[in-house]
Amino acid sequence: MKRFIKRMLITVSAAGMLLAPVAFAGAASAQSTANVQGNLCAGANLNVDDTSCSDTSDAPDKVNSLIALVINIFSIVVGVVSVIMIIIGGLKYITSGGDSGNVSGAKNTILYAIIGLVIVALAQVIVNFVLERAINAGT
Repeated sequence: MKRFIKRMLITVSAAGMLLAPVAFAGAASAQSTANVQGNLCAGANLNVDDTSCSDTSDAPDKVNSLIALVINIFSIVVGVVSVIMIIIGGLKYITSGGDSGNVSGAKNTILYAIIGLVIVALAQVIVNFVLERAINAGT
């Protein structure tokens, strides 16, 4: 059973590592340059309506959204693994046959999986709190 759990955790971790670049890949789009008038200032976006430059720097928003995205994906992965571990702990508990060592191992598996879920939920609350404070401090 331990070998099965290790193999499953390694498989989930490997799948997460392989899918991470796909999850963070941004969509690329080309913009038509036909009939574009105006000046391009350093560090500013081109305003196509007139020749003035406007600085619409939204780098902090991009960083905050990237951090939130990473935390959300990590939370989903940990949540899925925790639910799987709760199911495995339940199966171990059912198949323990009354052996006290197996019963305590199954209870520990379920307990640690629930603790993991609680930690992920608290991490979500803390990260959202910090990001909102950072956004409100910037405005």
